[in-house]
Amino acid sequence: MKRTLITLAMTLSVAAPALADQALATSKNCMACHAVDKKLVGPSYKDVAAKYAGQKDAVDKLAAKIMKGGSGVWGPVPMPANAQVNDADAKKLAAWVLSLK
Repeated sequence: MKRTLITLAMTLSVAAPALADQALATSKNCMACHAVDKKLVGPSYKDVAAKYAGQKDAVDKLAAKIMKGGSGVWGPVPMPANAQVNDADAKKLAAWVLSLK
């Protein structure tokens, strides 16, 4: 029983941040155009993570794109600015996206 509780606690501690950040993405309407593992209007988050893997300034780059929008990186459809996302949330979302594999 003790081993089961420890395993469950470890699983929840790893899964909770990922779910919390997906909840943040949902609450900020990011999931209307993006999905974790498939292209919708914009690229999948896993594709974004792969594209920016290994770039030291990737969190800051993505956070800026989340807040200000962007165009031309993933095709002709521009990403609009998201005025409801502050700097701290943008960095949290960017770090979450980059953690996806």
